[in-house]
Amino acid sequence: MRLEHYIAELLYRYNCVVVPGFGAFLANTNSARIVGNTIHPPSKSLSFNQQLHKNDGLLVSHIASSKQLSHDALLEEVVSVAKNWKEKLVAGGELRLEKIGKLWMGQEERILFAPEGQENYLAAAFGLSSVNGQKVTREVLKEEVEALEEAIPFSITPEKRHNPIRPLYKYAAVALLLLATGTTSLLVHKQNQSNKLLVAEQAREAVDRHIQEATFFQTAPLELPPLDVKVTKKETAIAYNHHIIAGAFREKANADRKIGQLQALGYKARYLGTNKFGLHQVAYQSFVESSDALRYLRQIKRTVSKDAWMLSEK
Repeated sequence: MRLEHYIAELLYRYNCVVVPGFGAFLANTNSARIVGNTIHPPSKSLSFNQQLHKNDGLLVSHIASSKQLSHDALLEEVVSVAKNWKEKLVAGGELRLEKIGKLWMGQEERILFAPEGQENYLAAAFGLSSVNGQKVTREVLKEEVEALEEAIPFSITPEKRHNPIRPLYKYAAVALLLLATGTTSLLVHKQNQSNKLLVAEQAREAVDRHIQEATFFQTAPLELPPLDVKVTKKETAIAYNHHIIAGAFREKANADRKIGQLQALGYKARYLGTNKFGLHQVAYQSFVESSDALRYLRQIKRTVSKDAWMLSEK
């Protein structure tokens, strides 16, 4: 089975694809970026986490729907393929998954992963490719100075004065004009000042007259009816920061179904929302104190499920 083909299909729609018994391939969204002269579109970068190996049903259900086969039979086949992958890595070999990347075994039996990087799993960026840009060079245009011999020559022709007495009459006329203008301006200025003082005095008398004739309200003030305002004290919400996790589900409907089953058994089950991997989390019960949560966790592990664990929020 070409299991990597189905994993690649799911990575276009989901950010976490779990291979049961092997690990999970995670996709993180990256914004558009510029590297050197190349503009890269938004994309999803792949990573691998071998701790997330519990079957969430996503991969097997997708293969069963594509091949129209039973879920149980395909689950055994997927687990078998994952087992062969792990045995190959433990033996020192490399596992190359088309359109996904390369895996190999590192120190302390830790699986290392190098993404292929050629496939963009971000559906919103479909059809976009990297573009090589060119630097914009700005030239400074300088004007060349024309040579002196190419400049247009010009000459100044002096004024010819035939009568040396004529300019004296011009100067005398200008002096008389300036003297008349100055006298007239002074008279106009004094007249304007007198008009301004007269207008100000009239305005002041009008204001005094209106003040003397002004009347004031003599009616009794309006009495408003008394207001009866009821103040209710808002109760402070109790912070349940410690949760005993019963499971994390890819589909919200599966999480709601689990909550109904637990509540039918008498548990105070509740929905906690989605985690950073997009999984819907369900809790057996939530507590305020961590000590109470730890005691309850030990009881659940002993009597119900060993896979239960505690989530503490700040």
